[in-house]
Amino acid sequence: MRILITGGAGYIGSHVAKLLLEDSDHELVIIDDLSTGFYETIETLKNIRDFDFIEADLSNWSEIEGIFKARNFDVVIHFAASLIVPESVVKPIEYYLNNTANGANLINLCLKYDVGKFIFSSTAAVYGEPAPEDAKNGIEEDFPKNPINPYGKSKLFVENMLNDAALVNPDFKYVAFRYFNVAGASPDLKIGQRTKNATHLIKVAAQTALGKRDKMFIFGDDYPTRDGTCIRDYIHVMDLAKAHIDAICYLDNGEGNVFNVGYGRGYTVKEVIDTMKKVSRLDFKVEVAPRRAGDPAVLISNCSKIVDEMGFNPAYDNLETICKTALEWEKKLAD
Repeated sequence: MRILITGGAGYIGSHVAKLLLEDSDHELVIIDDLSTGFYETIETLKNIRDFDFIEADLSNWSEIEGIFKARNFDVVIHFAASLIVPESVVKPIEYYLNNTANGANLINLCLKYDVGKFIFSSTAAVYGEPAPEDAKNGIEEDFPKNPINPYGKSKLFVENMLNDAALVNPDFKYVAFRYFNVAGASPDLKIGQRTKNATHLIKVAAQTALGKRDKMFIFGDDYPTRDGTCIRDYIHVMDLAKAHIDAICYLDNGEGNVFNVGYGRGYTVKEVIDTMKKVSRLDFKVEVAPRRAGDPAVLISNCSKIVDEMGFNPAYDNLETICKTALEWEKKLAD
C-alpha cells in the first residue's frame, strides 16, 4: 500500500513511521512543515529504509491536493496538529484553522481521490471534565463529549466529520484514536521526543533530573484527587504506534470506529515525579504553581473496546519503563 503520514517528523508520527519502515514493505510518504517536527528525525528514519519526505504546510490546500492527485494513496494517518491545551485557550482560532479546517480538507481530498482508510490522531480532551465518580472507573468511548478547551473541541469536530463522511461514503473507513498521555521513547533510542519547550510531564521531569532545567512545576495541588495533583493515564509511545499499524489491518474488515488508547490506570503528577526520581536515582527541585487553564482533574481510559475489537496487547505497560526510556532519550540528546 501507499501510506501518507502527516506530521511524521513529530513525536508520535515518527514512531509509527519507524514501525512501518522496519516491519513492512509499504510505500511511505511523510508530509511535515517542520514547525514542530525535526529533519533530524527524518534523517534517522531514512537510515532504516528510504521513503519520500515532502516539506509542506497542510494549510496550503492547493499544494496538498497536488500531492494527493499525483500519489494515489491507500491510507492516510493524520498526526499534524497543534496540541498544547493552555495555548489553545489563548489562541483558539489558530487551533480551529490548523486542526479542524486542515483536517476537513484532508478528509475531502481522501473522498475526492479514493483514499479508503483514514487513521486520526484524536485526544482524550474530547471528554472534557468528567465527574470524579465517573472518571475513577475509566472513561468509555460513549461517555459524553464535552471538551473544555479549544484543543479538544477542534479534535472532536474532526471526529464528527469523519463519521459523517463515512456514513455517506461506504468505501471510506476510519479509526480515530483518543490518546491519553503519551510518553517514553523507542527502546533502541533511535527516535524519541525532541519537542522544544516541552510541556509533557514525563519529558519535563527527565530534563529536570538531568539538569537541563533548574526546576519543574506542579500546576495545582488542590485537585480532588488522592494527593491533590492531576491524575492521568500514561501510555508508552511504542504501544500507541503499534495500535496505528494494527488499525490499518482492522479497517480491512472493520467499520469506522473510535477507540481510547491508554492502559486503564492513572497516576498522579506527584507519583510520576517520584518515579522519575527513582529511575534516575537523582533528586531535583519541584515547586507548586497555580493551576493551568483547561486541565481536568482526572482522565483515565477504559480500553476494553480496543482490546476486544482490535486485540490491543501493550508491551510497555509500566510507568518505570516509560520514565526510563524517556530519561535515556534525554541523555542521548545531551550527548
